[in-house]
Amino acid sequence: MKVMVSVVLSSVMVSAGPAYAQTAAAAAKAAAEQRQSRYQIGQMERVLEGAVEHGITNIRERLQALGPTELLISNNARARGFRLDGYGMFFDVVAPSFDTTVLWSMRALDQNDLGLESALRALQSYVKAAGDANLDQALRRVELQVNPVLLARAATPAVAGARNLSGSAASTNADASAQAVDPILTDPNDAYRTEVTRALMDALLDHSSSLGLGPADWLTIAVRRNDERPQLAPADSDAKTFIIRLKGADLVAFLARQITRDEALKRIEVRVF
Repeated sequence: MKVMVSVVLSSVMVSAGPAYAQTAAAAAKAAAEQRQSRYQIGQMERVLEGAVEHGITNIRERLQALGPTELLISNNARARGFRLDGYGMFFDVVAPSFDTTVLWSMRALDQNDLGLESALRALQSYVKAAGDANLDQALRRVELQVNPVLLARAATPAVAGARNLSGSAASTNADASAQAVDPILTDPNDAYRTEVTRALMDALLDHSSSLGLGPADWLTIAVRRNDERPQLAPADSDAKTFIIRLKGADLVAFLARQITRDEALKRIEVRVF
């Protein structure tokens, strides 16, 4: 009887051995795939954070080209990614807030004839009327430190309506300055959102191949401004969430070079909430 029981147990253990090994191997494979998936998601999170920083750098350069001002950033970009069964990939991106107080102050001063542009005009008129060579040289040294666009705008009244030798209207500095003035002064928040959105769209196309999206999947990025803002910054009453998403089939077609980059960018959906 004992011999019989021993034979039966031995048979069960022999038959269960391969099944247990297969189960363990499958579990190990699944765990390795999950680790790799989390790693790729983490990589994409860093890419998206870098894309936001790139957009901020572009904004900072545009501001510095307009004059001696600095973009005040309250915090860093943050991104979190999730793989959703039956949908694809979703990334939540929080973009830093920035202080536009300096920009709005510059605009308000000029609107009230107290800004740098108005001051330059007053100095130019005074020096011209005085006819003093020393004052003229001093003013020129000051003008060398002033942004060329602002200098052209300050000089606009002196040349407005000028004509050339043929009698036709001459090109004025007003035309050149109107083309050169960056629209960021009109709406800095919109310029900021545009730069960040474009940087994220580029990152979506250039760095998402490792996520392994299928044709039926979606890759979605939701980007919003950080609720925490500097105490001196004006309230952002126009705070919005931008949804950027692309169908997996379009991403696969772009990666396979079946469509151009411009075509892929056109297929990216951008919605505002």
